[in-house]
Amino acid sequence: MREVKEKTELVAQDINIHLPAAKPEYKSMLANIQEKAPAIAQASSNFYKSHSQMMSVTLDVTAITPIRSVKHSLAEIEKTKAALQEGYFRMKKDEVKLKKIERKISQEEDHLERELLEIKRDELIARAESSRGYVEGAIRKLNFFTNQYDSLMEKLGKDTLTEEDYEEEEIKYHIMTCMKQALNAARSRNGMIDEGNLIYIFDLGINAAQAQAEVFSYLQWENELVKQGKAPEHHHTVQWLEGCAEKWKQCPTDFANNRGFQIMDRTSLTNTPLLEEASDAA
Repeated sequence: MREVKEKTELVAQDINIHLPAAKPEYKSMLANIQEKAPAIAQASSNFYKSHSQMMSVTLDVTAITPIRSVKHSLAEIEKTKAALQEGYFRMKKDEVKLKKIERKISQEEDHLERELLEIKRDELIARAESSRGYVEGAIRKLNFFTNQYDSLMEKLGKDTLTEEDYEEEEIKYHIMTCMKQALNAARSRNGMIDEGNLIYIFDLGINAAQAQAEVFSYLQWENELVKQGKAPEHHHTVQWLEGCAEKWKQCPTDFANNRGFQIMDRTSLTNTPLLEEASDAA
């Protein structure tokens, strides 16, 4: 019976759960768990992150233009850094708590109180082990998005970005995004754009009838391709979206100007030559 109890305590420590200690039928179960625990721990270390790399660059960062993709990637970097900092300080606090508990254990004379303190100590140690896995996962995620940032900047052919770069791409991003959504909505609506995206299109200064005609025309082109035994591909849609952005690139600016707005105020941007010159002059 003592052998079962000792093995139970060992396995419970390995997999961080409480297991029954007395029943003989658990002996083989516990032995199996103990034998497999290292391999399971190794396998689990692959998954201490919420999403895969593939999911991160396809379903998480869904921006259709490169600078928006940079923005989203930087947001992921900042979010992950904040989580790492939070985890770091939590672990440091737990280290101090552990030292305090160890001190109390060394001074405690009542054996039951000492046993309770030892349980608290073991709980903190187990929590630290669990936290370490998630911290390591966050580090891998942070490194992944850091490398994605480099890849995106290489595609842009830039070493740095300014707020002006970001603002200048926004028209293209929003036209491509609204037409992407409009096209996908129309696929399930007999070619008709839904109300939400018609409002989006209007707010960009684009005539809804023109947008609807573009969607009809593209869907018709796809259908003709299919009739010929050919397959429309994803890059065809992206090219069409880029054409829409080029065709209507002036519309948001004109609509903003008609309402008395300026689409961009360079004196209100950071990291621009204009502001740097003004700062130097001051």
